[in-house]
Amino acid sequence: MAAERLTGYRRPDGRVGIRNHVIALAVDDLSNAAVEGIAHLVPGLVPIPHSYGRLQFGEDLELTFRTLIGTGANPNVAAAVVVGIEPAWTDRVADGIAKTGKPVARLSIERHGDLATIADGARQAARLLQDASEHQREPVERSEVMVSIKCGESDTTSGLGSCPTTSQVVDRTVAAGGTVIFGETTELTGGEHLIAARCADEAVRARFCGFFDNYMATVLAAGVDLLGSQPTQGNIRGGLTTIEEKAFGNIAKTGSVPVVDALEPACAPTRKGLNFMDTSSAAAECLTLMAAAGAVIHLFPTGQGNIIGHPIEPVIKLTANPLTAATMAEHIDLDVSGLLRQDYSLTEAGDRLMEIVDRTVNGRLTAAESIGHREFVITKLYRSA
Repeated sequence: MAAERLTGYRRPDGRVGIRNHVIALAVDDLSNAAVEGIAHLVPGLVPIPHSYGRLQFGEDLELTFRTLIGTGANPNVAAAVVVGIEPAWTDRVADGIAKTGKPVARLSIERHGDLATIADGARQAARLLQDASEHQREPVERSEVMVSIKCGESDTTSGLGSCPTTSQVVDRTVAAGGTVIFGETTELTGGEHLIAARCADEAVRARFCGFFDNYMATVLAAGVDLLGSQPTQGNIRGGLTTIEEKAFGNIAKTGSVPVVDALEPACAPTRKGLNFMDTSSAAAECLTLMAAAGAVIHLFPTGQGNIIGHPIEPVIKLTANPLTAATMAEHIDLDVSGLLRQDYSLTEAGDRLMEIVDRTVNGRLTAAESIGHREFVITKLYRSA
């Protein structure tokens, strides 16, 4: 298959994006109405409201800041309007994004009110959107396009079809010198030793095992049985009976390459290759953390049919379940059920997915983008003060 010529947007810090969004980002939940008000007046703007940001503390607060700053810093974002209730936290997020060299407007609601903030924000957002509209795509290398992967609503076809197909893109991306992020810590249960064995060195292995053991300790300390959550009711309906079965399907999508690093949530990779990130298995949380780390395109193999999207990172969904492909067609970008019918080989399935990836990189909307799925969920570590 001939290689597609890839194009993207090169940002001031040198990183490459495949979308050219201008976002309105809420620093805290109290600022959501202002963000949505600005986006209502400037239709091309992408609003990003969320549920947290007040009275968080410690590592929980640091993760929120890391997620918000990373979201605005993502190369798919051309410019950002940051809105918060208080100026100090607004400045912290805006300053963090501005370090990338992209333009950032900042507004604080206290002593101004919503209406004045919305009016000022809309004027600034309109100018940023006009400026961003002049950005031009340029040729980029595959190695410059950071990929993230996560599966969801898995069933028996996931581990047999859609996840192995995803692994083809993982191996090819890494072979081209690129970077891929995977996570879902609890969904490695029963297969964690396979990931540990693939860690590039003892230091990476120790970090990975530490993340996994800490997550398991958290679950055990709660005194709960994860059955029904892991595997989910959807997984069980699709024929998966144990977390181990789910884990082996999950791991099937990570390819055959070494794991070069183990990252904290929302931390940007510093090493090319396959990186593990300590994340929840909840789809929107996981995607939000990976986008905050700089991933610009996401591959999402599914069995029963997950409907996830993201405000700034395009999500490509593929399935090998013919029922899902037929009944949830508006959510599925690629049907690889032919792989299970032996209509074509795994390599050919990988070719089909790579073609969709390249077309998406070059500007084609994903199914989730076309119907407006913009799920954004911050990971919260513990109760607020």
